[in-house]
Amino acid sequence: MAKVKYYYDTESCKYEVIKSKPLDIILNFLGFLTLSVLLAIGLTLVFSRFYKSDREIALQKENDELLVHFELMNKQMNEINQMMDALQKRDDNIYRVIFEAEPIPTKDRSAGTGGSDKYQSMLKKGMRHEEMLSNLLKRVDRLKQQMYVQTKSYDEIANLAKNKNKMLASIPAIQPIDNKELTRLSSGFGMRMHPVYKVAQFHPGIDFAAPYGTPIYATGDGLITEASYNGGGYGNAVKIEHGHGYETFYAHMAEIKVKKGQKVKRGECIGYVGSTGFSTAPHLHYEVIYNKENINPVYYFFNDLSPEEYQKILELAAIENQSLS
Repeated sequence: MAKVKYYYDTESCKYEVIKSKPLDIILNFLGFLTLSVLLAIGLTLVFSRFYKSDREIALQKENDELLVHFELMNKQMNEINQMMDALQKRDDNIYRVIFEAEPIPTKDRSAGTGGSDKYQSMLKKGMRHEEMLSNLLKRVDRLKQQMYVQTKSYDEIANLAKNKNKMLASIPAIQPIDNKELTRLSSGFGMRMHPVYKVAQFHPGIDFAAPYGTPIYATGDGLITEASYNGGGYGNAVKIEHGHGYETFYAHMAEIKVKKGQKVKRGECIGYVGSTGFSTAPHLHYEVIYNKENINPVYYFFNDLSPEEYQKILELAAIENQSLS
């Protein structure tokens, strides 16, 4: 049975029954409900602050583990970047120097792959550690770019190595006459007395005195571009184009064994010593031409001479005597 409430009416000097209006009941209920909700929210916040659910505990643990992995990945990225820097320096300062290639420009090695928006668009907005993930993705992309450039550089170096082997085989590197008697080098490179005109003239090669019919050898791999009688006083002559700017010229031959357009290897016999053209005795006139200019051939006798023999060649080539042609 509901309790009946009274109030004292001073005008009638009587106790009157208190009658509750529906609006008052609703307002009282809403007030109670609001207070209850606020109290519940407060208690929930306090409880969640000091007491976490099993799911929250598991998520927090997972988050902590992810942060540890991020730190490890950043550390590994630093180590990988250091290794990449070492490879790039070795590439530019050793490999590309050996094979005479220009270093790769820094801007090409460190070319970016897009702005920060590119990486942030890959992540959910408002995601925790968004900046950390964005930076990591950026570093990975940059490393991929550097690896791609380095791979292309190694491909280029591999081709250069193959060409270097060809170049080394092509450069004149032996004497054109068998090295049995070094005293047979009769006239060197430079100003010499002409055997016919008896005046000092520039001698563009060296003369090897040798018995008639002595074999003459190609001093490097190449292509025969001339193999005929030379009207300029050189008699039977052969010219070999070795590539890489090098040519060699052999003159006064008794017999030519090769033909124009033929490919030859270093050490292959191309003819025999004679005395054709303007010549006073059997010998071989030999020239080395680099980028269309005659250079001293003695600097290219390094494959088949000991240091002592090479020194003797230099001494003989320096003697200012009369050339044989």
